[in-house]
Amino acid sequence: MDEESQLIQPQDQSCWAALPDVCLRRVFWWLGDRDRSRAALVCRKWNQMMYSADLWRYRTITFSGRPSRVHASEFESALWYVKKFGHYLEHLEIKFLNPYNAVLTKKFQVTMRGLLSCLGKSNNRLKSLSIQHLELDRLVWRNSIRSSFIKSLSFFLKKMGKHLDYLNLKGARLTVEQGCHVLNSLSYLRSKSMVSELNIEDYFSHHLAVYSSLQFHKTMATFRSLVSLTLNYNCISDELLENLCENNAGTLWTMNVKCHVHDPHSQVIWGMSWAKLARHATSLKVNFFFERVMKHERLARILLQEIPVRSISLRSCYFSDPDWSMRPTLTDLLPTFRHTLQKLTFEFNNNHESLDEELHLLILSCRKLFYFKIWAFLDVKFVERILKSQEEGQCALRTLKVRIYTNRCETNEEDRTLREIYRKYRKLIDSELNYFVIAYPMM
Repeated sequence: MDEESQLIQPQDQSCWAALPDVCLRRVFWWLGDRDRSRAALVCRKWNQMMYSADLWRYRTITFSGRPSRVHASEFESALWYVKKFGHYLEHLEIKFLNPYNAVLTKKFQVTMRGLLSCLGKSNNRLKSLSIQHLELDRLVWRNSIRSSFIKSLSFFLKKMGKHLDYLNLKGARLTVEQGCHVLNSLSYLRSKSMVSELNIEDYFSHHLAVYSSLQFHKTMATFRSLVSLTLNYNCISDELLENLCENNAGTLWTMNVKCHVHDPHSQVIWGMSWAKLARHATSLKVNFFFERVMKHERLARILLQEIPVRSISLRSCYFSDPDWSMRPTLTDLLPTFRHTLQKLTFEFNNNHESLDEELHLLILSCRKLFYFKIWAFLDVKFVERILKSQEEGQCALRTLKVRIYTNRCETNEEDRTLREIYRKYRKLIDSELNYFVIAYPMM
């Protein structure tokens, strides 16, 4: 139907014309942009519903990084949306999936310049912005393209910084100078930023010792209301902890810290710095995520007993080292946090050592532990021991996820045993646990 055609009046319609606004709004909520536009031509009431603010407060805009006719209109439709409904927007997520070449990154940069410019002029209610995994240090981002995008983003954050409550720039991969320049935009013409949730995991490029940068310390000192902070361990220093203690102690609840083997992580941080932060930020809980940082001596330098650790994730990504042992970590280091640990995630190749007993004792010692996930070489009976302990009230798990590695191609025997265990403890599992257990050939 042509948009210039006369709109049909509600009284000439069927019972759909009398549908209450709350129901009609829900119908429109589930429609895509194209279908919404068509539905808006049905009658005046439906046309008015098209402009309901509730329909446009949340938006995820996805750009494909591959040349395709199917995705050719993504850039144009994104601009159309912002120009028409951008002033309603409160939560925006932008995805740019694996850019293929410099032509596409240039097209993305030009589109984002127009999109952010238009949004900056029409919107004064944006609360959250997420632009993840741009990986701006890749070769497909020419220096001029990267610089132009950073300039557009910084200018936008200068205008919207006073409204933003949540900012997620995970995976941007910037230099320290570039990264601090973008973050400083949030406090433009003000001495502080009021963002409460900040995600800068993998925000800086690999191999950078961000913790030693005075520029980074000054930038982080502008944040005064952080509730949640996500970052890499190569950003952590005594100076950062002191900044958080001085400026965010009354609000800080959560720190998520990722430590990757390729990031510098040998800096010395005093336990007293963590202790001071924990003493002033009384609600603080720290979650650690380790990737291929598995050796006990490295972990012991990082996991200091003064840290209020809530969860720990240790992943080796299938790498095996016969000279490495997980046993000291399980028996000596992790029990240090038995009074605070609530979540444990393990993924490692322990083909050279059995750890069933150590893992079981660790679970029993952590009385607050409610989530346990492990991918490792285990005996199938390990699962039965955990369920028996749960039944006897020795632990209080709510989630149990186990992938049992085996050196055999066939897992028929393990599968049969696991089915028997499930039947034996079915009542317990169905009533108390989010349960997933599987045998997996590791060849």
